Amino acid sequence: MTQAAAPAVAPATDRTRVRRAADRGRYDTDTLHSIVDAAYVCHIAFNDDTGTHCIPTACWREDDHLYIHGSNGSRMLKVAAAGTQVCVTITHIDGLVLARSAFNHSMNYRSAVIYGVFERVPNEHKAARLDAFMEKLAPGRSLEARPGDENELAATTMLRISLEEAACKIRTGGPHDDEGDLSREVWAGVLPMAVVAQTPIPDGPMNHLPDYVAKWAAA
Repeated sequence: MTQAAAPAVAPATDRTRVRRAADRGRYDTDTLHSIVDAAYVCHIAFNDDTGTHCIPTACWREDDHLYIHGSNGSRMLKVAAAGTQVCVTITHIDGLVLARSAFNHSMNYRSAVIYGVFERVPNEHKAARLDAFMEKLAPGRSLEARPGDENELAATTMLRISLEEAACKIRTGGPHDDEGDLSREVWAGVLPMAVVAQTPIPDGPMNHLPDYVAKWAAA
C-alpha cells in the first residue's frame, strides 16, 4: 500500500507541525476525530513541583473537546484544573512492519497529539457529560445504569480540552527496504494487529441481554 499524501491543511501552531517523516502528518479534523473516537484511553503529560509525569486515563470526545474525569483527589486533575500546559496523546497500533533489514522495521499506526490547557466542566453539566461517556462505552447504557447521585457527582472532577491545537501522524503500508536488500531470502511484510471484542462475561445470572451486549458478543 502506498503512503497517502498529506492533506493540504496547515498545522494549527508551530509545535503541532510534524517534522520527522513529515509526509505522515495530518492536520484535518476528520482524521483527528476518528483517532480520538476510536480510543478509550489517552495519556496526559504534565509537570508539577515533583517532576514530569505521564498518566493514562479514560477519555471521550464531544464536538471539538476531549473530556476526562476522576476523583477530586487526583493529583493529575488538580494540576490540570489549575491551568497547567499539558500534552495529550493517543496511539493505535495497526501492525508490525517486518523489513528485510533490522534497521527498516517499523509499525503501522494512527496517533494524535493535543496541546493546551484543560478547563473545568461546570457542576450542572457533569451528569449530561457522564451520560455521553456511558454512551461511548455502550450505546443505550445511560438509560439503564443508575446515574451518579449528588454526592458522587460532587466527588468527581471533570475537565475538557479543546482539540484546536492538535496533530495526527499515520503510517500505513509495507516495509521500505533498501534496494540492495530486496534480494535477501527473508520474509518481509506486515503482521496486522487490531483490538478485538471478546465474549461478554456476566456478573451473575442475567435475565435480560441488552442490545449493546448482544452486538458486542456477535462482533
